[in-house]
Amino acid sequence: MAEAEDIETFEAQLEALETTLGGASGTAAAFELGLLRMRDTLTLTNREVGSLSNAIGRGLRGAFDGLVFDGMKLSDALKSVANSVANATYAAAVKPVQGQLSGLIASGIEGLMGAALPFARGASFSQGRVVPFASGGIVAQATYFPMRGATGLMGEAGPEAILPLSRGADGRLGVRSDSGGPARPIQIVMNINTPDVQGFARSQSQIAAEMSRLLSRAQRNR
Repeated sequence: MAEAEDIETFEAQLEALETTLGGASGTAAAFELGLLRMRDTLTLTNREVGSLSNAIGRGLRGAFDGLVFDGMKLSDALKSVANSVANATYAAAVKPVQGQLSGLIASGIEGLMGAALPFARGASFSQGRVVPFASGGIVAQATYFPMRGATGLMGEAGPEAILPLSRGADGRLGVRSDSGGPARPIQIVMNINTPDVQGFARSQSQIAAEMSRLLSRAQRNR
């Protein structure tokens, strides 16, 4: 019985030791992470202090050079040193904020561009060239086109034709119906069957005059 109790006590001590070692391991990991953050902070601090020291040193050097070599007044030299210190301190204080703001602005622009042009995973362009319509054409699908201060949409209700306009000899602007050459002659063939040949011969002049009037009217309405 005593040996069994000793074994149980030993196992309990082992479990307690494992728990303690686990807590110590977590504490060590947290401590290591804290040391890494402290090192990064100290690195940035040393860098900023170095930049600030260099800027102040340049300001002091310029003030003493002006005082010794250029005959600058002592008051002006002290003002120059004060301005240099103020500018260097301001630059050191603003630089981290400027970096963060630049990162936020860049991330925002990248997000907006990604939403407007979702090509992060690649895509294809169905029309990657300029299509001229100076000679006319047909738009078979809904297509956007730029306008002054707006965006136009054509082809949304079905195919639409684009027809070039031309100005005729009379100055009117409209759709050109021919190639711009001379008017094509109109030929009319008439076959007349009549038993009264002499009567038809006598009325030929009247028929010719009526046909001339009809042709003139058709020519004007083209």
